[in-house]
Amino acid sequence: MASQTKRNIFQTWKLRARQLKLETYAIYLALRDPRVPWHARLVAACVVGYAFSPIDLVPDFVPVLGYLDDLIIVPLGIALALKLIPLDVMAECRAKSQAALAEGKPTNWVAAGIIFAVWLMIAVVLIVAIIRVLESPLHLYLLP
Repeated sequence: MASQTKRNIFQTWKLRARQLKLETYAIYLALRDPRVPWHARLVAACVVGYAFSPIDLVPDFVPVLGYLDDLIIVPLGIALALKLIPLDVMAECRAKSQAALAEGKPTNWVAAGIIFAVWLMIAVVLIVAIIRVLESPLHLYLLP
């Protein structure tokens, strides 16, 4: 009985993960549709970028919190993007997403490159900011 329950829970999670993947790719397709308003595109770009990015706010190796951010941030972002994208556009994009995922895993190296470049820019800005703080005389008063 317990193993059957575990199997059902695993199947439910597997189905949810597949649905999230389908919705994320559909939102990516909607992002490229000219009928989607600019503010919805901005939200969709952030959601898709975060969902497909190998870099998380909290790394996955951190116990519990590593996966918790993926379980909260991505679904909330998807829900927000779905509210902003017109229903007819989303229906078309879901159909395209199902067809693309049925054929095989779609890859977009340009999008991956852009996501990597954004994370790289953020890292560079943070490193420069830290170096400037450490080089300023103010840090002498902040450190014990």
